[in-house]
This record gives sequence, C-alpha cells and structure tokens, in this order.
Amino acid sequence: MRLNVIDCRLNSEKITMKILITGGTGFTGSYLRTLLLQQGHMLTIVTRHPGDYENETAQNQRFVSWDDDLTAEMERIDVVINLAGASIFGQRWTETVKNKIYNSRINCTNALVNAIGQADQKPDVMISASGSDYYGDSGDQILDESAEPGDSFLSKVCIDWEKAAQPVSDMGVRLAIPRISVVLEEDGGALQQMLPPFKLFVGGPIGSGEQYFSWIHMHDWCRAILFVIEQEDFSGPFNLSSPNPVTMNKFADELAEQLHRPSLFRVPEFALNMILGEAANPIITSKRLQPKKLQQFGFEFRFANLREALGDIL
Repeated sequence: MRLNVIDCRLNSEKITMKILITGGTGFTGSYLRTLLLQQGHMLTIVTRHPGDYENETAQNQRFVSWDDDLTAEMERIDVVINLAGASIFGQRWTETVKNKIYNSRINCTNALVNAIGQADQKPDVMISASGSDYYGDSGDQILDESAEPGDSFLSKVCIDWEKAAQPVSDMGVRLAIPRISVVLEEDGGALQQMLPPFKLFVGGPIGSGEQYFSWIHMHDWCRAILFVIEQEDFSGPFNLSSPNPVTMNKFADELAEQLHRPSLFRVPEFALNMILGEAANPIITSKRLQPKKLQQFGFEFRFANLREALGDIL
C-alpha cells in the first residue's frame, strides 16, 4: 500500500471525528482507514474476525465484531461509513454466490440501521456504499445521478442496498450514498487483475472494447468520502467516479503505454461469458458515469484523466 499517496487534508482546521467503518479491512476500506488514522480520527472497525487484527499498532483504532452491541457503539460515533459486501469478482455466480453478494450488503446495512434506530445519541452522518452497476448496461449514455436504474442482478442489488440505508434519513441522520465506479490502485481491485497479462505481453481490451469504463483513482476516492462528510448539506446518491470515463479500448491502450507493452490480445466477450457466465457482466457492460453532484459542490479531482492516474499508480 502506498501510504503517501493519500496523506492529505481537505481543510486546514483539524477536527477529530469518531468514525465507525464496515468493510474497513478490504481493498478500498484499508486505504480510507489509513488516511483517517493519519489525520488522527478515532476509528471503530466492524469485522467478522476482530481477533485477526490484534497486532495492529495504531492507537486510535479498535476492532469489534458484528455480534457486539452495535447500538452502544452508535452512541459514541459521529460518522458511519458502510462499505461491507462480499466480492463480486473471481467466481461464477451460482445461486449461492448471488445470495452471498446480495445478503452481505443488505443484512449488514440493516444491522447498522437498526443499531442507529435504537441509539439515543445517533451519528451525524452515514455514508452507505452502492455501486455504478446501479445503472446497468447503458451504452454511451452519459449517466449523472438522475439516470434511471438498470434491471440486471447487480442493479437490483444496488437498488435494494440503497433502500436499506434510507430509514436513517427519517431518524435525523444525514445519508449520502456513493455509487462507486472501479477504484484504481496497483495492489487490488480490477487493475491488479489486469496488470499480469500486460506485463507478460499478452494484454489487451476486454470484451468489445467499445463499452465505457468508469474509474476513479484511490486518492480521489478517499478524498471524496472525506469531502462529503465535511459538507453538511450534502446528501443522497452521488456518482463516485472520475469526470473522464473512457472506452475499454482506450483504457487498454493507456495501460499498455504506461507499462511499455503492446495492447494486442483482446479477450472476446463470448470467452468471458463461457468462463464466468453472468459474472462477466460488470466487465463487459458499459457505464459512462459523470460525478455531477460532486462537481456541483466544488470537489476537485487530483487525478481527473486516466493517463495521469495510471502514471501516478504505475
């Protein structure tokens, strides 16, 4: 993990917050946790196996179990960041896997909402994740936050995931829902899976290559979450993506150029469908997101263009 890439502050005034995070030991959650710890915030990480993190040395964090008294935790918290959810990649979507993808998101969100509802002293804000797959396969349509949802399996997961978080708004808790695009860093996520073929000179576009690929640099992903927490009138769904999505062909070309490798070996859509079945959809479907809401509130991307983003990461 490149710790220095997210060592930044959005405003000059130091305000220490008490933050509860689910999914804080995952790919994106770990980077966000590092930034929050660097800034001196007090973190409570909810995980299924808190004992696995007994060797963590940071003094301003603690790990608790989903079986602990979450209502009591909410009494002490300013901010809830909900990133929990089983990975959608790396396996075919059997009914068992699909149930795990769905239930891991909905059940965890329901548990947090119930705990907030029972707490006398409630958090000020909840950031509850959703995904860019909310919109489904949308071709070259430009998607801001007003765009209609899709009807794919993952679209339905995102719709229900967002609905599960909505009750906190009626409890007086400000709710913001990031529809997260592909987050780029070299040690995890989609980019980690794409790098080996290119390094072996057998990389290339995935699927038709014409589908739009929405992305965001990890640095901007973390900064945007903090930005939303600090904006007291920011609420509702928002696209968490770079303002410059690219086609898969363009992404492959830029990645190849950064690695000084060719981009020649296309992975055809039919091959992905044969190998992954429905699980290929997040890779081959087209989503052309625009972060309209973030930009309206004045958020400035450090890495708005793919070439700069990949140049920094690689």
